[in-house]
Amino acid sequence: MVGRVLVPCVDLEETLAFFTSTVGMRIERISPADSPREVDLSGGGLALRLVRSVDADGSSVALELDATIDLRPGVLVAPNGTRVDVVERSRRFSLPELDESLVVSRLAEAEGFGAGRAGMGYRDLIPSRLGGRFIASHIRIAEGGEVPDYAHFHRIRFQLIYVRRGWVRVVYEDQGESFVMNPGDCVIQPPEIRHRVLESSAGLEVVEIGCPAEHDTFADHDIELPTGRVLPDRDYGGQRFVRDIAAEAMWEPWRVAGYEVRQTEVTEATDGLAGVRTIRPGAAGSADVARVTHDGEFAFYFVLDGSIDLAVEHRTESLVGGDSVAVPSGLDHSWARPSSDLQLLEVTLPAAPAFTLVAADG
Repeated sequence: MVGRVLVPCVDLEETLAFFTSTVGMRIERISPADSPREVDLSGGGLALRLVRSVDADGSSVALELDATIDLRPGVLVAPNGTRVDVVERSRRFSLPELDESLVVSRLAEAEGFGAGRAGMGYRDLIPSRLGGRFIASHIRIAEGGEVPDYAHFHRIRFQLIYVRRGWVRVVYEDQGESFVMNPGDCVIQPPEIRHRVLESSAGLEVVEIGCPAEHDTFADHDIELPTGRVLPDRDYGGQRFVRDIAAEAMWEPWRVAGYEVRQTEVTEATDGLAGVRTIRPGAAGSADVARVTHDGEFAFYFVLDGSIDLAVEHRTESLVGGDSVAVPSGLDHSWARPSSDLQLLEVTLPAAPAFTLVAADG
């Protein structure tokens, strides 16, 4: 049984800094990573849960059930008025029902990057979260150098990290020594793999896709990374770790004539759950315009460089570097007028949904 004193706070970041830097407590869990609302801390024989913007009368304690205590989940009130919230300890995430919609996000219209985990700035690319099923974040580290991260893991169904700008050094459980990711490189972080961000260049930018949108991030203060082992086929919740290096890429024709696509090993690593591809105009310099629909759960595009037009719902969306779009299933759409330097990231769940041709220019 773990007991934590609930500490409501309006400014969670300032309160967290006080308890970690001044008091010397350490983070055990933070959720969600892009805009934290809860942080579990421990130290000095005390366990706290910082909660953003929560009204509380008197003291509160949260108890997580385990085999040593015979209670049912619920709320207990002690004679002195202390509230005790008894909750199940779960190792699973909830997968909200998908609520699809067309979501266009423009970098030029963004209000900036909000404060997230470990000093990283987060820009929300899908504010609706598609009902809570997916999150897409444009993450930036403005100043280079050592990143104040710690070994941690996520309780999640799917997670992609794709580098757009700069470089970042990371290390993963049982995947050998730390390594540097450069523009175009990506990794799949399978469920609960321990990892840590070590350092980055100034102006690092990555695109992160996660499912479900809200998931817990747990610190692991006992593991030492690197572990000294290299286990490329290790199973993490039905998936394996994969690192895709852009410099080693092979290009092939895309489903729309005139474009090329760089596939990754994500499909195999996730057993068909997800697909990750980078798209660019072909060497011939002319690209067809094909109107298609898809029947997948998720189809997301991020313009890494250059520009391209998306025709959808009787209008044209001109997208440039830093813009993104989530296209729901069954919606007719087409791509046109790519710039010569276009680099377009495509992420789909499942790995290969059916893209059906609706019409093509003659």
